[in-house]
Amino acid sequence: MITKNIKNRTWLLIAVFSCIAVSIMNSCAETQKVASKSGAQLWAENCQRCHNTPSPSAFSHEQWVTIGMHMQTRAMITNKERDKIVAFLSQ
Repeated sequence: MITKNIKNRTWLLIAVFSCIAVSIMNSCAETQKVASKSGAQLWAENCQRCHNTPSPSAFSHEQWVTIGMHMQTRAMITNKERDKIVAFLSQ
């Protein structure tokens, strides 16, 4: 009986670690997809989907940085994505 419980726990641990490994590998693939996108693409996918943004010349680079930091939490984007979007808008 004890041996059967140990085997069941072992299989459960293997299943849990397998799920974790698959999740980590999938998140890495997504990160690579994001890394290959330009600021313009990220802006279109994350900013423009909710509202039209003003002309890039409407704000200074410093203002875009502030706006980017504020909107990052609302759009749930990474620092890298935010930086690419801000660089695109600050051109």
